[in-house]
Amino acid sequence: MAWRGVIKEYWDFLPVSRKTPIVTLLEGNTPLIPAPKIAERISPYAQVYLKFEGMNPTGSFKDRGMTVAVSKAVEAGAKAVICASTGNTSAAAAAYAARAGIKSVVVIPAGNIAYGKLSQALIHGAQVLPIEGNFDDALRLVREISQEYPIELVNSINPYRIEGQKTGAIEICRQLGRVPDFHAIPVGNAGNITAYWKGYKEYKERGFVSRLPKMLGFQASGAAPIVKGRPIKHPRTIATAIKIGNPASWQGAVNAVKESRGLIDVVTDREIISAYKLMAREVGIFAEPASAASVAGILKKAKEGYFAKIKRPFVIVCILTGHGLKDPDRAVAVVKPSKRTYPVDKSALVKAIFGKRI
Repeated sequence: MAWRGVIKEYWDFLPVSRKTPIVTLLEGNTPLIPAPKIAERISPYAQVYLKFEGMNPTGSFKDRGMTVAVSKAVEAGAKAVICASTGNTSAAAAAYAARAGIKSVVVIPAGNIAYGKLSQALIHGAQVLPIEGNFDDALRLVREISQEYPIELVNSINPYRIEGQKTGAIEICRQLGRVPDFHAIPVGNAGNITAYWKGYKEYKERGFVSRLPKMLGFQASGAAPIVKGRPIKHPRTIATAIKIGNPASWQGAVNAVKESRGLIDVVTDREIISAYKLMAREVGIFAEPASAASVAGILKKAKEGYFAKIKRPFVIVCILTGHGLKDPDRAVAVVKPSKRTYPVDKSALVKAIFGKRI
């Protein structure tokens, strides 16, 4: 049967009714890709899977939550939606608002959004308003505006966003035929780790699985307020999607880690870039830098011996939150391709490839 999108597929798990107008781009059903080259670096007992949320319609996991948030906004009579964003939320909000035929407004920190993401918001017709501040300033402003004016806030503090995003956990269990032992995920605004934990718990409560995974969250070292225990006024990282100094779902992330007996740790930009290149060159997956935080995290924990005591087969699922084409400039900057050109000559090309002329 053809895929029907998140709302229809997970109807019984979502706060929707027959009165809810379904605004969908057929999001969800993203691939769960085995990554044996990464598993080799973790443990001889490890199986690693990459949940590639970059295969959603706008290229990130945000689509799962946005289909529910926008559908419920339309059901409530909203004519416009607003969000603060470092990129992926803006793309999803703009696309789903366009699908619904309503206005979208995006407030972004000027100069701190990847061009690939900004282009999506613009082409979908969003009103994009850059501010001279960071993401946390933008979120504060849109919260205030949505409370005072007739416009629906669709950031992850909107509970319908969390409801949609939790479907990723159910999907993983169905694809694997079991619950993973560990669930590794990048942590920025912390809505996604909150949502996945909610999804796993609800799936267990319904009797579909008998246990829960350990949640492993990873923040960039220059943007790690949860790990450091305080807001970061000026967060810094090349992974713009998790460049957030005061997460809206901070407590949800803490609860997920505490309840699952997991952890939240930091990874450096160097570790993120290393994992970013590893995924592309040895696994064949091009994900955005923030996505690589989950893989960088499990590689770091493996080096620290975190998985060493496990002497039986175990499964790790890493969430890749967005597609690499969201931030193409970063890939070019990391690889630094040669600017040399070659003549229209087979011999010159053969020498370049094989090191000798024919």
